[in-house]
Amino acid sequence: MVNNNRPRYCLIGLLLISLAVAVYFNRAYAHIYKTLGVAGLKPVDYTQTYYLNNMVKNFGLVYVSLGDSLTAGVGADNYQESYPYLLATKLGGPEQGVVLKDYSLTGAKTSDLLKSLLPAAVSSNPDIVTLLIGVNDIHNQVSLNDFRNNYEQILDRLTAETTARVYAVSIPFIGADNLMLPPYQFYFDYQTKRFNAVIKELATKYGVEYLDLYTPTLSLFKKSGRHYSADLFHPSAAGYKIWAEIIYDNIHK
Repeated sequence: MVNNNRPRYCLIGLLLISLAVAVYFNRAYAHIYKTLGVAGLKPVDYTQTYYLNNMVKNFGLVYVSLGDSLTAGVGADNYQESYPYLLATKLGGPEQGVVLKDYSLTGAKTSDLLKSLLPAAVSSNPDIVTLLIGVNDIHNQVSLNDFRNNYEQILDRLTAETTARVYAVSIPFIGADNLMLPPYQFYFDYQTKRFNAVIKELATKYGVEYLDLYTPTLSLFKKSGRHYSADLFHPSAAGYKIWAEIIYDNIHK
Protein backbone atom coordinates (compact mmCIF):
# COMPACT_ATOMS: atom_id res chain seq x y z
CA MET A 1 0.00 0.00 0.00
CA VAL A 2 1.26 3.40 -0.98
CA ASN A 3 1.61 5.85 1.90
CA ASN A 4 0.05 9.03 0.52
CA ASN A 5 1.08 10.96 3.64
CA ARG A 6 4.80 10.49 3.05
CA PRO A 7 5.27 13.69 0.96
CA ARG A 8 3.39 15.62 3.64
CA TYR A 9 5.63 14.23 6.38
CA CYS A 10 8.74 15.08 4.35
CA LEU A 11 7.52 18.63 3.85
CA ILE A 12 6.76 19.02 7.57
CA GLY A 13 10.20 17.64 8.38
CA LEU A 14 11.90 20.08 6.03
CA LEU A 15 9.93 22.97 7.50
CA LEU A 16 10.92 21.97 11.04
CA ILE A 17 14.57 21.66 10.06
CA SER A 18 14.45 25.03 8.30
CA LEU A 19 12.86 26.60 11.38
CA ALA A 20 15.48 25.07 13.67
CA VAL A 21 18.30 26.35 11.45
CA ALA A 22 16.75 29.83 11.31
CA VAL A 23 16.39 29.92 15.09
CA TYR A 24 19.99 28.78 15.55
CA PHE A 25 21.31 31.44 13.15
CA ASN A 26 19.30 34.09 14.95
CA ARG A 27 20.44 33.03 18.42
CA ALA A 28 24.08 32.61 17.34
CA TYR A 29 24.06 36.14 15.90
CA ALA A 30 22.33 37.53 18.99
CA HIS A 31 24.98 35.80 21.14
CA ILE A 32 27.66 38.06 19.60
CA TYR A 33 25.95 41.28 20.64
CA LYS A 34 24.82 39.92 23.99
CA THR A 35 28.44 39.08 24.84
CA LEU A 36 29.60 42.52 23.69
CA GLY A 37 26.89 44.15 25.79
CA VAL A 38 27.58 42.15 28.94
CA ALA A 39 31.29 43.01 28.75
CA GLY A 40 30.35 46.68 29.02
CA LEU A 41 33.44 48.13 27.39
CA LYS A 42 33.21 51.90 27.25
CA PRO A 43 33.10 53.58 23.81
CA VAL A 44 35.91 56.02 23.13
CA ASP A 45 36.05 59.10 20.95
CA TYR A 46 39.67 60.19 20.78
CA THR A 47 40.98 63.31 19.19
CA GLN A 48 44.02 63.76 21.34
CA THR A 49 47.66 64.73 21.03
CA TYR A 50 50.48 63.06 22.93
CA TYR A 51 54.13 64.12 23.17
CA LEU A 52 56.32 61.08 23.63
CA ASN A 53 59.94 61.06 24.76
CA ASN A 54 59.62 64.57 26.12
CA MET A 55 63.15 64.50 27.52
CA VAL A 56 64.25 65.78 24.11
CA LYS A 57 63.54 69.16 22.57
CA ASN A 58 63.05 68.02 18.99
CA PHE A 59 59.53 66.78 18.29
CA GLY A 60 60.19 66.49 14.59
CA LEU A 61 58.05 63.42 13.85
CA VAL A 62 54.27 63.75 13.66
CA TYR A 63 52.45 60.42 13.66
CA VAL A 64 48.71 60.36 12.93
CA SER A 65 46.65 57.28 13.74
CA LEU A 66 43.30 57.02 11.97
CA GLY A 67 40.61 54.50 12.74
CA ASP A 68 37.83 53.18 14.93
CA SER A 69 37.69 51.55 18.38
CA LEU A 70 40.65 49.33 17.49
CA THR A 71 42.77 52.46 17.09
CA ALA A 72 41.26 54.05 20.19
CA GLY A 73 42.43 51.07 22.23
CA VAL A 74 39.00 49.92 23.43
CA GLY A 75 39.56 46.77 25.47
CA ALA A 76 42.80 47.95 27.06
CA ASP A 77 42.83 49.61 30.48
CA ASN A 78 44.09 52.92 29.08
CA TYR A 79 45.19 54.53 25.83
CA GLN A 80 48.85 54.03 26.68
CA GLU A 81 48.23 50.32 25.98
CA SER A 82 46.79 50.95 22.52
CA TYR A 83 48.77 50.02 19.42
CA PRO A 84 49.24 53.65 18.22
CA TYR A 85 50.73 54.73 21.53
CA LEU A 86 52.97 51.65 21.72
CA LEU A 87 54.04 52.21 18.13
CA ALA A 88 54.78 55.88 18.79
CA THR A 89 57.08 54.97 21.68
CA LYS A 90 59.06 52.77 19.27
CA LEU A 91 59.23 55.41 16.54
CA GLY A 92 60.96 57.92 18.78
CA GLY A 93 64.61 57.90 19.74
CA PRO A 94 67.19 59.50 22.03
CA GLU A 95 67.27 62.63 19.89
CA GLN A 96 63.77 62.79 18.48
CA GLY A 97 60.40 62.93 20.20
CA VAL A 98 57.15 61.91 18.56
CA VAL A 99 53.92 63.87 18.39
CA LEU A 100 51.09 61.34 18.29
CA LYS A 101 47.79 62.69 17.02
CA ASP A 102 45.04 60.13 17.40
CA TYR A 103 41.86 60.49 15.38
CA SER A 104 39.66 57.53 16.25
CA LEU A 105 35.99 56.99 16.93
CA THR A 106 34.27 53.92 18.36
CA GLY A 107 32.00 52.35 15.76
CA ALA A 108 33.44 54.43 12.91
CA LYS A 109 32.99 53.24 9.36
CA THR A 110 34.87 54.56 6.35
CA SER A 111 32.06 57.06 5.75
CA ASP A 112 32.40 58.38 9.32
CA LEU A 113 36.15 58.69 8.98
CA LEU A 114 35.75 60.70 5.78
CA LYS A 115 33.30 63.09 7.40
CA SER A 116 34.49 63.43 10.99
CA LEU A 117 38.15 62.47 11.27
CA LEU A 118 39.99 62.88 7.98
CA PRO A 119 39.90 66.69 7.63
CA ALA A 120 41.66 67.27 10.96
CA ALA A 121 44.11 64.45 10.28
CA VAL A 122 45.12 65.98 6.94
CA SER A 123 45.54 69.43 8.47
CA SER A 124 47.92 67.97 11.10
CA ASN A 125 50.68 67.84 8.50
CA PRO A 126 51.70 64.28 9.43
CA ASP A 127 54.96 62.53 8.64
CA ILE A 128 53.51 59.06 9.20
CA VAL A 129 49.90 57.88 8.99
CA THR A 130 48.50 54.48 9.94
CA LEU A 131 45.01 53.84 8.60
CA LEU A 132 43.06 50.95 10.11
CA ILE A 133 39.38 51.08 9.18
CA GLY A 134 36.80 48.65 7.84
CA VAL A 135 35.72 46.21 10.52
CA ASN A 136 32.56 48.22 11.22
CA ASP A 137 31.84 48.44 7.49
CA ILE A 138 31.86 44.64 7.44
CA HIS A 139 29.68 44.20 10.52
CA ASN A 140 27.23 46.89 9.38
CA GLN A 141 26.92 45.26 5.97
CA VAL A 142 28.31 48.17 3.99
CA SER A 143 28.62 47.02 0.39
CA LEU A 144 32.07 46.24 -0.96
CA ASN A 145 31.59 48.90 -3.64
CA ASP A 146 30.70 51.61 -1.12
CA PHE A 147 33.66 50.59 1.03
CA ARG A 148 35.94 50.81 -2.02
CA ASN A 149 34.69 54.29 -2.91
CA ASN A 150 35.10 55.57 0.63
CA TYR A 151 38.54 54.05 1.13
CA GLU A 152 39.72 55.44 -2.19
CA GLN A 153 38.62 58.94 -1.20
CA ILE A 154 40.56 58.60 2.06
CA LEU A 155 43.76 57.56 0.30
CA ASP A 156 43.28 60.20 -2.36
CA ARG A 157 43.21 62.97 0.24
CA LEU A 158 46.05 61.55 2.31
CA THR A 159 48.34 61.25 -0.70
CA ALA A 160 47.30 64.49 -2.42
CA GLU A 161 47.17 66.76 0.62
CA THR A 162 50.01 65.44 2.79
CA THR A 163 53.58 64.28 2.26
CA ALA A 164 53.22 61.54 4.86
CA ARG A 165 54.31 57.94 4.61
CA VAL A 166 50.92 56.27 4.62
CA TYR A 167 50.43 52.72 5.86
CA ALA A 168 47.15 51.09 4.86
CA VAL A 169 46.77 48.47 7.59
CA SER A 170 44.73 45.42 6.65
CA ILE A 171 41.63 44.64 8.67
CA PRO A 172 42.61 42.03 11.25
CA PHE A 173 40.29 39.16 11.97
CA ILE A 174 38.70 39.69 15.38
CA GLY A 175 36.16 37.50 17.15
CA ALA A 176 37.02 34.47 19.26
CA ASP A 177 35.46 31.11 18.46
CA ASN A 178 33.31 31.19 21.61
CA LEU A 179 31.94 34.59 20.56
CA MET A 180 31.32 33.92 16.88
CA LEU A 181 29.61 30.56 16.69
CA PRO A 182 29.39 28.70 13.36
CA PRO A 183 28.88 29.86 10.66
CA TYR A 184 29.59 33.46 11.66
CA GLN A 185 33.31 33.16 12.24
CA PHE A 186 33.66 31.67 8.75
CA TYR A 187 31.43 34.36 7.23
CA PHE A 188 33.21 37.32 8.83
CA ASP A 189 36.59 35.84 7.96
CA TYR A 190 35.45 35.54 4.34
CA GLN A 191 34.27 39.15 4.34
CA THR A 192 37.49 40.36 5.94
CA LYS A 193 39.52 38.76 3.15
CA ARG A 194 37.33 40.40 0.50
CA PHE A 195 37.64 43.84 2.06
CA ASN A 196 41.40 43.43 2.54
CA ALA A 197 41.78 42.61 -1.14
CA VAL A 198 40.27 46.02 -1.89
CA ILE A 199 42.62 47.75 0.57
CA LYS A 200 45.64 46.06 -1.00
CA GLU A 201 44.51 46.98 -4.50
CA LEU A 202 43.97 50.64 -3.56
CA ALA A 203 47.25 50.81 -1.65
CA THR A 204 49.04 49.76 -4.82
CA LYS A 205 47.07 52.25 -6.90
CA TYR A 206 47.98 55.17 -4.64
CA GLY A 207 51.55 54.10 -3.98
CA VAL A 208 51.18 53.61 -0.23
CA GLU A 209 52.37 50.72 1.90
CA TYR A 210 49.95 47.83 2.46
CA LEU A 211 50.63 46.48 5.93
CA ASP A 212 49.32 42.95 6.47
CA LEU A 213 48.05 42.59 10.03
CA TYR A 214 45.53 39.89 9.08
CA THR A 215 47.81 36.99 8.12
CA PRO A 216 50.21 36.86 11.09
CA THR A 217 47.41 37.17 13.68
CA LEU A 218 44.61 35.09 12.14
CA SER A 219 45.19 31.76 13.89
CA LEU A 220 45.70 33.41 17.28
CA PHE A 221 42.71 35.74 17.12
CA LYS A 222 40.30 33.03 16.00
CA LYS A 223 40.67 31.58 19.50
CA SER A 224 40.02 33.06 22.91
CA GLY A 225 42.94 33.90 25.17
CA ARG A 226 44.72 36.68 27.02
CA HIS A 227 45.05 38.61 23.76
CA TYR A 228 41.32 39.39 24.02
CA SER A 229 39.48 41.72 26.36
CA ALA A 230 36.30 40.72 28.18
CA ASP A 231 34.08 41.01 25.10
CA LEU A 232 36.16 38.49 23.10
CA PHE A 233 36.16 40.97 20.22
CA HIS A 234 38.40 43.90 21.11
CA PRO A 235 42.01 43.07 21.91
CA SER A 236 43.41 43.38 25.41
CA ALA A 237 46.63 45.24 26.19
CA ALA A 238 48.46 42.01 25.30
CA GLY A 239 46.68 41.86 21.94
CA TYR A 240 47.44 45.47 21.08
CA LYS A 241 51.08 44.90 21.96
CA ILE A 242 51.22 42.10 19.39
CA TRP A 243 49.73 44.42 16.77
CA ALA A 244 52.15 47.25 17.61
CA GLU A 245 55.15 44.96 17.22
CA ILE A 246 53.95 43.65 13.85
CA ILE A 247 53.25 47.15 12.54
CA TYR A 248 56.60 48.48 13.75
CA ASP A 249 58.49 45.54 12.23
CA ASN A 250 56.83 46.20 8.88
CA ILE A 251 57.52 49.92 8.99
CA HIS A 252 61.19 49.26 9.68
CA LYS A 253 61.65 46.12 7.60
